[in-house]
Amino acid sequence: MNTPSPHSPSFAPSSAFLRTLTERGFLNQCSDLAALDGALAQGVVPAYIGFDATADSLHVGHLMSIMTLRWLQRTGHKPIVLIGGGTTRIGDPSFRDTTRPMLDDAAIAANMAGLGKVFAKYLTFGEGPTDAVMVNNADWLDELKYIPLLRDVGRHFTVNRMLSFDSVRLRLEREQPLTFLEFNYMILQAYDFAELSRRRGCRLQMGGSDQWGNIVNGIELGRRMDGTELFGLTTPLLTTASGAKMGKTAAGAVWLNAERLSAWEFWQFWRNTEDADVGRFLRLFTELPLEEIARLESLPGAGINEAKKVLANEATRLCHGDAAAAEAAETARRTFEGSDGAPAEGLHTITVERADLTAGVAVVDLLVRAGLAESKGAARRLVRDGGARVNGEVVTDEAALAGLAELDADGRIRLSAGRKRHALVQAAS
Repeated sequence: MNTPSPHSPSFAPSSAFLRTLTERGFLNQCSDLAALDGALAQGVVPAYIGFDATADSLHVGHLMSIMTLRWLQRTGHKPIVLIGGGTTRIGDPSFRDTTRPMLDDAAIAANMAGLGKVFAKYLTFGEGPTDAVMVNNADWLDELKYIPLLRDVGRHFTVNRMLSFDSVRLRLEREQPLTFLEFNYMILQAYDFAELSRRRGCRLQMGGSDQWGNIVNGIELGRRMDGTELFGLTTPLLTTASGAKMGKTAAGAVWLNAERLSAWEFWQFWRNTEDADVGRFLRLFTELPLEEIARLESLPGAGINEAKKVLANEATRLCHGDAAAAEAAETARRTFEGSDGAPAEGLHTITVERADLTAGVAVVDLLVRAGLAESKGAARRLVRDGGARVNGEVVTDEAALAGLAELDADGRIRLSAGRKRHALVQAAS
């Protein structure tokens, strides 16, 4: 398998899609850069990324894949969103330490409906040559008979090679269970690519770097079964400059559906980006011109905060729309930049019974409940470091309580972790 580096100075793509991916930092591996570039330059190339329906929303960790599909469509090609209605019943073992919990058909159907809402924000669906389509691999996996599958597809896979994949090898080395059901996942994912090639003329599978082995399996299966030339492309594993996994916070995953996470909280996530990540995230998660991104990331001193606001505005606009992005930005302005310092509507809010506040509630407990600290230990460290505030006042005592005296006229207490992360405590009436 030819896997030349997309970062080689000699690689100058002629297709708008690969040029965009290269310039903006999306491209990690490709099965045959030159051949794929030629195909993309000649006409419309249908390409897909698969998403299992394990939750009713995707999160920021999926956003690089979603943006890849969006750029595919914007450069004149056809995105195929493959929802794993069939493979969700099995579970992808890739780099997991444990077997994924089984979901019933009703839960999978509900999750698929939620995922559809996410993709509708980023892609244009329809019947045109470059309109996106959403397909469900249960349409063909449910029809498979096991013996014909083993005979026609399974014979192209050797157990020796399957055992060599990191997703399998690491589980076995750690002596953690890997069910035979999960072991079959890579065969079914490869078969998905072959079926999409037959049914939709799909020639390219894309995904995160952890999917490279599964993608290569699909390329080889298409060649062996149908003599079809297929391609694979991966995006890099994304971590923050400090090494944290992208899309996780103390409060949990940064979801893309407003039912899971408000537009305000989504905006705040991007506003709190580390300084070293701003330029990279502007290239990956916005559609701003590269010249403007270069200007923003070169702003001196405190100017980087203006770049972070642009990042938050643009990322929120794509996910939640212009109105929600504008409202979140205005909420931030009134909350953190207003002259009166009064808390604005829209902050993440937790509710505490008034009776509990009468006796007083530990500030460290409130910080954890509000998602501003991962644990009581982390909350205590925040207090010791001078980063915890109640109504703007620094908390110096790890045993400090917040009670009725701290409520404002609207029955609220504002909690802060540092200068950028805030939440409200609302007294239950």
